[in-house]
Amino acid sequence: MKPKPALLTPAEYLEQEGRSPIKCEYVDGEVHAMSGAKRQHNLIAANLVYRARGASATGRKECQVFGSDMKVYVETHNSFYYPDLSVCCDGSDRNELFLVRPCFIIEVSSPSTASIDRREKRAAYTTLESLREYAIVDQSRMRVELYRRESIAWRGYILDQADDVVESSCLELRLDLRQIYEGVDLLPPGVAEPEPPEYTAVE
Repeated sequence: MKPKPALLTPAEYLEQEGRSPIKCEYVDGEVHAMSGAKRQHNLIAANLVYRARGASATGRKECQVFGSDMKVYVETHNSFYYPDLSVCCDGSDRNELFLVRPCFIIEVSSPSTASIDRREKRAAYTTLESLREYAIVDQSRMRVELYRRESIAWRGYILDQADDVVESSCLELRLDLRQIYEGVDLLPPGVAEPEPPEYTAVE
C-alpha cells in the first residue's frame, strides 16, 4: 500500500504554496491540488468579481474584493481555501497571503466540487464569526444556494429564477441571477454535465 503524504503545518503549506506552480488547498495537514476551471466557471467568476468591485468602488470603499487567487484561512478547521470570490471589510485584516475575517464568500460549483462546497467548505466557512453570507453558484444551471447568518443561526435559500437576488449585507451588493450568469451558455434542462475526476492529495 502506498504511504500517505506527510501532514504539513500551516506554515509549511504556505511556504510550499509560495513556490508551487499549481494552486493547492490545505485541509488539516493535507494538500489538495486544484484542477483548471471550465469556460462557464471563469465567466461566472468574472461577472461576480466585476459586479462586486463596482459595488465597493461606489459604496463601501473600505471593503476589498478578491478573486480566486486569495486564500481564506479557517482556523477552527485548520484549512486554507481559495474561494472564487471573497470580500473583506475589516481594515485590520491585511495579511498579504490570506484573509481571516471575510464577510462574504462565493464558490462557483462544478460536479467535482459540489459536495465539497456544500458540506466541507460550508461547515468550515460558517464558523467564521465575520461571515454574513455564503453562496454556492452552479456553473451549469441557473441555481444558487445562499446561506445567510440570521441572528445566531444560519438559514439557507435556493435561488433559481432570473430575478432572484443574491445579497451581500457587508458590501451592500444586490446581484440578480441574470447578472451572475450574463454571457454564460447554460445546459438545457435534463442534461447532466459530465463529471471530471475528483481532486486528490498532493505528495
